[in-house]
Amino acid sequence: MARRPRIGVTGPDQGGMAAWLMTAWCILRAGGRPLRITPARPHDGTGLDGLVIGGGADVDPALYGQDPLSLIREIETTERGGRQRLLGFVFYPLLWLLRRTLFTRLEGEDQGRDRLEEALIRTAREHDLPVLGICRGMQLLNVVHGGTLHQELSGFYQECPQVRSILPRKQVTLEPDCHLAQLVGPKPLAVNALHNQAVDRLGQGVIIAGREPSGVVQAIEVQDGAMAIGVQWHPEFLPHKVRHQALFRGLVDAAKR
Repeated sequence: MARRPRIGVTGPDQGGMAAWLMTAWCILRAGGRPLRITPARPHDGTGLDGLVIGGGADVDPALYGQDPLSLIREIETTERGGRQRLLGFVFYPLLWLLRRTLFTRLEGEDQGRDRLEEALIRTAREHDLPVLGICRGMQLLNVVHGGTLHQELSGFYQECPQVRSILPRKQVTLEPDCHLAQLVGPKPLAVNALHNQAVDRLGQGVIIAGREPSGVVQAIEVQDGAMAIGVQWHPEFLPHKVRHQALFRGLVDAAKR
């Protein structure tokens, strides 16, 4: 019996269990053997045949030379009038405390994970291991190659509502000659959407593989070396869709080679 390729799957220390289980199932169905990797359970890439960089917290803006968007700026741009702005400053410490207490694991940066995944991406590229970046993973793949991100996407959705759904409610148009289109087919792809950031300036050797109608980049590829595809959506939550499962099958097939 042929050996199943060993596919590393990154994620956070806390949370992310559903994404891990669904990703592991997709990899098993595709003929691979998943290995969970987190900052508390690190891995240097030795012995891996492929890599999935999973979704999660925002990538640290310092990695692409930017400062984090300020909460004060958010308050100033959403509040109306001097009195409301003054109230914003008064309640800023409370808002900061609530966000730090309740949402850090979901929205804030995870610098330990950033460092781990950055090293794994570089190792994978050095050893020609195939990589699939999912949501945050796509963003980090671009950043590691020298690109930047949009830290906030509200400006892209002024004429139509921003879709946030685990269901495939958004359409992505694929570039006809890209590797992604070869894997999933060239027709527009229905995807889900759970992200609040996206690729801005492309990294070196990175090309756009798909966009949504608003212009937001939904898929990228690294041109040279082994398969390296990033998708902004979460294919692991759409295992019943043949085209999304094809991403994991393509990754495992590339790992076998």
